[in-house]
Amino acid sequence: MASFGVGGAHPGGLKLTKRILSREYIDQETSILDVGCGTGQTSAYIAEKYRCPVTSLDSNTTMLLKAKQRFSSLHLPINVVQGSAENLPFIDRSFNFILSESVTSFTNVSSTIMEFKRVLKTNGVLLAIEMVLEDSLSKEDYITMLDFYGVSQLLTQLEWYNLFHKAGFKQITVEKYKSEYDDNDIDSASDFLLSEKIDDQLLEIFEKHVHLIKKYRDRLSFCIFRCCI
Repeated sequence: MASFGVGGAHPGGLKLTKRILSREYIDQETSILDVGCGTGQTSAYIAEKYRCPVTSLDSNTTMLLKAKQRFSSLHLPINVVQGSAENLPFIDRSFNFILSESVTSFTNVSSTIMEFKRVLKTNGVLLAIEMVLEDSLSKEDYITMLDFYGVSQLLTQLEWYNLFHKAGFKQITVEKYKSEYDDNDIDSASDFLLSEKIDDQLLEIFEKHVHLIKKYRDRLSFCIFRCCI
């Protein structure tokens, strides 16, 4: 993903991000943390739309370089930080909102959720789009998914809910997301900031990702979790 420079890689892309944020009260004093910011598509949108303080965090150097290039070209004063979601480099109660778009699943989930809770201000809100296991997979298929995506587990909606609750979030709402791709909708299209050289092996990996998503689309879905302290 870093080599392809994929922006809006999460289900629903920028269109879903806009919809989620439109339901929240955000003004110029609202501090927002974009965890796993990638190439910065979401962060750039927030900074342009709301003119509020935005911090973009990612662990990948290539992603952050591309994010900085995007922000610089748009003249956006976004704070870019390299770090881990499992050990956020911020003091307690730093942000009003945290946005995690298909990121938490690829970390130590329990540790990351606890960190989200720690750095949110009183009445702060976590908005997370995450992969959810709808139906059981065979042992072989389950292992295939874990190995390919590098995750330690696939969680059901209830398991996600319980982890958020255990971390101390008091108000948790869940909304299932069904992808409705429109070729003519620019916000649904993938955003790419390609590296100069891309290994052929990466193209094969990308093709396998597309294949797996299609193969398991009836057993895997995505949910939008809104968690408030």
